[in-house]
Amino acid sequence: MNSSTNAIEVHGISKRYGDHLAVDNSSFEVKRGEIFSMLGPNGAGKTTTIRMILDIIKPDSGSITVLGEPFKEETKEKIGYLPEERGLYKNVKLVELLTYLGTLKGMKSQEATARATKLLDEVGLGENKNSKVSELSRGMSQKVQFVATIMHKPSLLIIDEPFSGLDPVNTEMIKNMIYKLKADGATIVMSIHEMHQVEEMSDRLLMYNHGKRVLYGAVDEVRQQYAENAVLVSVQGDSTRLAELPGVVKTQPEENGRSVKLTLAQGTTPDDIMQHMAADPAIHVRSFALAVPRLNDIFIRVAGGNGNGNGYTG
Repeated sequence: MNSSTNAIEVHGISKRYGDHLAVDNSSFEVKRGEIFSMLGPNGAGKTTTIRMILDIIKPDSGSITVLGEPFKEETKEKIGYLPEERGLYKNVKLVELLTYLGTLKGMKSQEATARATKLLDEVGLGENKNSKVSELSRGMSQKVQFVATIMHKPSLLIIDEPFSGLDPVNTEMIKNMIYKLKADGATIVMSIHEMHQVEEMSDRLLMYNHGKRVLYGAVDEVRQQYAENAVLVSVQGDSTRLAELPGVVKTQPEENGRSVKLTLAQGTTPDDIMQHMAADPAIHVRSFALAVPRLNDIFIRVAGGNGNGNGYTG
């Protein structure tokens, strides 16, 4: 592994709590400047891994480097961490609180106040800068938490459930701020359960189950790895002729009602089906694509159905 290209390098880490093996010989890397998602059901090992990366707890075995070196006290000033269990000083004005938190990360007071004011404006809380945290709604508090995490322009941002408690408008706002941080060179690690957000935002992913790494790699590559021998086809007019094509063993209308999934016989390729359709003058193709499963479906398959409608719990 090359420290110049990786923000985090994890080699064979394990962590046991009594008889429970929380993380089992896990290795992975997070590249500089990417959005990296960690997935898994409750108790899978995600939070334990994050805490080991942040040096909150030590691994029983293995090694971790962060931003090119083993974790040191100075490393903390380069990291922004938003845990799932969040809390703010309730009776302090927002701008004063954020200024204070910025100075803890090495910022000068005047610089921190200017940065706090700018970020509060960006998240639509500029008019609330002199309000106390206790006067805010849950969604507003969530945005303040995010602002506090990025006050010092961290090189590495680690966020646990970044969109928890946010409505669609504010989710989009935070998402765009994450994209901007990435464009400015930051590395973002998200522990997240919204599978559609992973598919949309992430460059690569790591999925844990029972403390073991079960999926790892580029999002598109992971989805292709679990692709069936099937295609999605949309045609003009009657689609029943698709079932008669050589090599098609099953047809199934998709939920969107606009396409049909064709399951292919072993040895039949998508190219074969395309050629058969092109040779049939009664079939007019509107769209044709490989049937690639959603991450949600892959998770349920890999994790043994521990999930809910969002992919999994926690």
